[in-house]
Order: sequence, then C-alpha cells, then structure tokens
Amino acid sequence: MSIYATGEIAKLCGVTVRTVQYYDARGILIPSALSEGGRRLYSEDDLKRLKIICFLRDLDLPIDAISQILKEEHPEKVISLLIEQQEKALSDEISDKREKLEKLRGLKNGLKSQAAFSLESIGDIAVIMEGKKKLKKIRWMMILTGIPVKALQWFSIIFWIVKGVWWPFVLWALVAIPWGILISRYYFHHVKYICPECHAVFKPTPREAFWANHTSTARKLTCTACGHKGFCVEIWGGDKQ
Repeated sequence: MSIYATGEIAKLCGVTVRTVQYYDARGILIPSALSEGGRRLYSEDDLKRLKIICFLRDLDLPIDAISQILKEEHPEKVISLLIEQQEKALSDEISDKREKLEKLRGLKNGLKSQAAFSLESIGDIAVIMEGKKKLKKIRWMMILTGIPVKALQWFSIIFWIVKGVWWPFVLWALVAIPWGILISRYYFHHVKYICPECHAVFKPTPREAFWANHTSTARKLTCTACGHKGFCVEIWGGDKQ
C-alpha cells in the first residue's frame, strides 16, 4: 500500500499543503501515521477521503457539513445523492449553453443574410429564433395530421378511377374540408408576422393570410402599421392572442 507525505497527497488532489494541514486541524483528514521525525503520512484510504472532501468543497459545502457527512453511518449514500444532483445540474447547464449557442449561431447566420443590418433587424432575428422551435413543432403537427387525409384522398381517387365508385371521394371531402378549416384557423391563431419596412409585429386576418402567396417562412401581406405590401416574416405568435 502506498504511503504519501503531505506534499505528495496535496499534489495528487490539486490542493496546497496548507489546505491538507487545515483539514487535519479540523479533524476531517487525520493522517494514518506519523514518521519518526513527526511528519504526516497518508494511506490510499486517506487519499480517497481527501478526494471526497475536495469534491464536497467544490459543491460549496462548509467544513462542518463535510465533517457531519463523513461521520454518517453510510456517508457513501449521501455522497452518491450529491453526485447525482451535481450531474443533473451540470447536464442542465450544458443544455442551457447549447440552446444559447444555437441562438447565437442563428443570429449570426441571420445577420449574414442582411445586406445592411440595424438594431431593428437584430431584434427581428432574435424574435424569429425565439419561436423557431415552436413553429417547427406546429408545422410537424400539421404534416402528421395531414398524412391520413392525403392518403384517403389518393385512395378515393384511385378507387373512383378503377372501380367507378365515387362515394369514397365524397367521404374524403367531408373529412378534408373541416380538417383544412380547423387546422388553418389553429395555425393562424398561433402565428404573427414582422414587417420588413417598419419592423412592426402584426396579425393579418385569417382570410388574407390563407390566400396570400407564401414561402415556408414568409407571406405576402399588407402591414397593418405602415401599409407596406410584401413578404413578411412569419414568427410564433404565442399561445394566447
């Protein structure tokens, strides 16, 4: 079994010699033996104990609390729980950092597409990025609910052509028309638009939005604030209007 002097065990744990001596004075890291000259000597178990103390100190636990934990009948259970909590906290922090990184990248890419940008254009991009995930989710919902409607349409058409039976097409129409109305109302209830001229956020009438020429991210609308008619960028409008 290895034996470590104060300086050696301090170096292995990344602390100072004075720190090791302080832990000895506080009674939480008593050396296993003393040399003939009175020097502190530490065992492998002492090294493991010091690593645990350092971990608990990294969690900002005071010395008195560490002393109490190490005196528990099963300190490993308490330490295991603390490790799990620390792991979760770090995982949440990493997720938060990743989300912020994605926003920064989105803002950076958005600025690249601007020939000349202003504070208003930066604000527009930030708003777009904030609701991007929610817009993506609602669009996927529309796609997934539309698949069976589309499948029924093709089935009814083929059945009409091959068998000469028209009633499945009527059934499809009875399903597709209400679905189209409901899904459109739901979609336009949750989106708004940014005018590229005055940067105002506005909400067009459902009728105008439905019939407007559009791309996957914009619609040709008339701004209710400045009257500009052109493609306006679609953004998440919130859960409540």
